[in-house]
Order: sequence, then structure tokens, then C-alpha cells
Amino acid sequence: MTEQARESNRQWRLKSRPVGMVKESDFEQVSETVPDVGEGQFLVRNLFFAFEPAMRGWLNDVKSYVPPVGLGEVMRATCVGQVVESRHPDFREGELVSGVFGWQDYTLSDGQDAILRRPVVKVPAGVPPERTLGALGSTGLTAYFGMLDIGEVKAGDAVLVSGAAGATGSVAGQIARIKGASKVVGIAGGPQKCAWLVDELGFDAAIDYRKENVNARLKELFPKGIDLFFDNVGGNILDDALLNMAQFARVVICGGIAAYNEMELPPGPRNYMQIVIRRLTVRGFILIDHMQEADRARQQLAAWLASGELRGREDIQEGFENAPRTFLRLFRGENIGKQLLKVAEPPLPVVS
Repeated sequence: MTEQARESNRQWRLKSRPVGMVKESDFEQVSETVPDVGEGQFLVRNLFFAFEPAMRGWLNDVKSYVPPVGLGEVMRATCVGQVVESRHPDFREGELVSGVFGWQDYTLSDGQDAILRRPVVKVPAGVPPERTLGALGSTGLTAYFGMLDIGEVKAGDAVLVSGAAGATGSVAGQIARIKGASKVVGIAGGPQKCAWLVDELGFDAAIDYRKENVNARLKELFPKGIDLFFDNVGGNILDDALLNMAQFARVVICGGIAAYNEMELPPGPRNYMQIVIRRLTVRGFILIDHMQEADRARQQLAAWLASGELRGREDIQEGFENAPRTFLRLFRGENIGKQLLKVAEPPLPVVS
């Protein structure tokens, strides 16, 4: 890299911990010198930032499955970028890679992310870089393990997915369909999202929670009860689903976006006793516990994408300056599919 290029590495850092709904002003943009590359390291120029609802939890100063983002630290995020300088034997200049690189132009890496020490992943040849953050990324993997390993979906199951037009829910519902579920219903917000689920992804029906009575629609669509509920939302949606579960059904708790920005946590499910009455199995999970099987999952997801059985969709915004604004799209329900931000032009295909 030239010295001129090294003069500026734009970053978005956490300025203040959000109180209630996250705000753009909770972050500040700064610049620093691009770091020098040491022995065993490589420098990545980020191309796309990925956004997940779970990132909101990382901003709270509470004990969780990963340490919180510290005040003044670069906002943590999974990204795809291109290796632009390398002194690492396993990474060549020009290669596309994905890892937890954060909201910044350039990231220095030793081949593992700084938080969980997970390996940086190379983007397979022929795969669009943005797809590595979507159906082949963390949200696709979450859907895969949540639906198959945790939910144990099987042929004939009647399946409900909340947050179904999001990156995880849309893949989870399609996996249920691929595995022979007798019915797959998604819950989403707005007619455009509901139409996408049914017309393009093959869901049997979709419920618009903004305009429809969810409980009444569930009773109509699942007269014999829901066998498997994949929940990304929590709150009232979970309460309604608990009233409509079949005996000995399974509930997979993937997330709870309904409460992520609440200043005070709401009470637990009002219909909690339905877990006892219907003898439900309720299980939460986190992707990090399944990463040793990630390669297997990516291979299967890639095969489904190649065959057309699975469809991915990325909602791509543009401009480094729009990182906080793009993050907020998740909580306003504005995205369809995987929310991404393009911060640099994707490179030409690398010639091996």
C-alpha cells in the first residue's frame, strides 16, 4: 500500500451505550492510520458489513456469550473483504475473506477473529462475496443448525417461523420446506414481505402481524397445532404461538428482537403454562456452539443454493457513512433478507 493510502482508516466506534432504542448518535466516526502488517498477519480492505439483531445485545454492558463492545471500540460486525497485503503463509493478496472485522475500512488479522478466535473464512471461488454474509454466513448457519440440529424438523411437520422475512427466518423456513414439512407458515411485517415468502420462497402462507390477528390466523392455519416453532421475535408472537402448539411440540428460541431495544425487560410469556399443558420442548441455542460443524453446513447450504431449492436475498445499502443508519433498519423492520452495507466496490475475480 502507498503511504497516502495508509493515512486514513475510517472507523465507527461506540460512543455511548444505547438507552432504549439504539440511535445513530450512539456511534462516532473517527479516522486513524492504517496499521502496518507484521509477520504472520494480513491486511483486509472491507467490502461489505453485515448486520444482525444480536449486535444490539453486544452494546449492553452485561455478561453474555461474548464480551460487550467497549466504549471507544470499533463496532463489532462480520464483514467480507479483500486481502490487500499479507505476511501470512495461508492468505494471499487478492483473496476474498470473511471474518469479524468491524465497522472500519481496513482490518489487521492473524487468521482468527479477536473475540471468539474463530478462523477467518475464505470466500469460495464463484460465490458472490455478499452471499458469504447471507445464506452462507452466520445467519444461514444459524437457520441450518436451529432448524435441523435443535428443532429436528422432519417430514410431515407443521412449522411456524417468526421474523420470517429476515435473514435467518427466511432460510429456516426454506430448510423446513426442503425437509418435507407438511406446512410452513411465516410471520412478517407488511404485505411486501408476506408476498415474498409465499410467491418466491415457497412458504404455504404468511401472516402480517401488523394488520392481522396472529392468534386467530394461527388457529385457522394450524387446526391440529404447530409441531415446530422457530422463534426470532418473542413477545406477543411467542405468546400467541404457545396457545397453538400441538402436544409434545418443539419451540426453538433463536432470538427475541421484540425486546432488544426495551429500556425495561417485559414480563415473560403470559402463556408460560402452555409449556406444561402441551408438554412442549423449548430450547434456546447460539451459533458459536456449532461452529465445529460449520463446513458441513456451508456445503449443504451451497448445494441447495446451486440447485435452486434455497434462495438467498441481500438487502444492500451503500456508503460507509451510513453504517449506524443501516443498523437501525433492522429494528424498524425495513430490511428484507440479509441486511448489508457496501463500503467499497467488489474486486474483479481473483485469478489463481
